[in-house]
Amino acid sequence: MDHIVVERDGRVAVVTLNRPEVMNALNRQMYAELEQTFRELHRDPDAWCIVLTGAGRAFCSGDDVKQIMLGEQREETVTRLREVKPRPTPAAAAILECDKPVIAAVNGPAVGWGMDLALFADIRIASEQAKFGELFIKRGLVADLGGLWRLPQLVGPSKAAELLFTGDVISAQEALAIGLVSRVVPHEELLPAAMGLARRIAANPPIAMRYMKEGLRRSRHATMDEMGEFIGNALAYLFTTEDHREGALSFVERREPVFKGR
Repeated sequence: MDHIVVERDGRVAVVTLNRPEVMNALNRQMYAELEQTFRELHRDPDAWCIVLTGAGRAFCSGDDVKQIMLGEQREETVTRLREVKPRPTPAAAAILECDKPVIAAVNGPAVGWGMDLALFADIRIASEQAKFGELFIKRGLVADLGGLWRLPQLVGPSKAAELLFTGDVISAQEALAIGLVSRVVPHEELLPAAMGLARRIAANPPIAMRYMKEGLRRSRHATMDEMGEFIGNALAYLFTTEDHREGALSFVERREPVFKGR
């Protein structure tokens, strides 16, 4: 791949957006590589947690305006959107459908689709240098699933409307205050903080983690009865796994568990 770098640290996969010369702006190739990367990690039994970050001084500056909005890739975008029943952006769907926990380590500006990209993650940790902005309205457009679906869930409909209607760019500290990010850390501590959290998550059993993440997905729209049914079915299966037995045995034997994903 030309624009996405994937590195491994044990069971943690680190995905880096790698077009630093344009602040990691997305062109069609980068969108395709992002989708492919997350589809592959979704299927990878050795990846138990994912950290997503950007190379250079930005997390992601959104679409490459010169190529996607004004250049040769504009017609391809318009053609896809004019389908009878347009589907979600493939890269967005790949990240949102990934069963592995995803942590966005936001190292700098995350604006436009770059902010949406951060919103697709399960957890966001921000550098003090991070900034966030839903700039779509300033380009005469609407936000993607990040802004119009995930953002209201995280910060509430009123604050989401303010950010979407104005296109204002906010600081990392304001993002923390409104619940957009979980933590703000000094810039040099960002990746260590994200990796530390990822390793703690990856130390847990992946089958139960997959069900836990699916439960969070369903909780956004399910009724109490529907959630109760999901939880009952999940537990009925999880009680049969080797990892559940290992978790219980390690507790009574007063040792650290060794989970195998079975």
